[in-house]
Amino acid sequence: MKTLTITDAKKNLGQWLLAAARGEDVGIISGSDIIALRKVEVESTDYAYREYGVTSEELKAFDKAAENRYQEQKRRGKLVTKTPDQLRKMIEETNRH
Repeated sequence: MKTLTITDAKKNLGQWLLAAARGEDVGIISGSDIIALRKVEVESTDYAYREYGVTSEELKAFDKAAENRYQEQKRRGKLVTKTPDQLRKMIEETNRH
């Protein structure tokens, strides 16, 4: 395991995060502890619950409502397709105002 002081870790944090993401063992010394950097998989339902307290049932209901709204807007012809060039032009026009 590569161990770093907090100061050393801050200097090249991106490098150490990439190393940890590749599976290398990286630890940061904090007092008498070594805190390991590890890549973790996060699932959207897990994130929604941990961050906002949203249950999986509530998330499913939101997904269903969003899909229904999308389909309704599509039926009404309210959705349009834009090319990348059209989007760039829209952004440029917005930035001019």
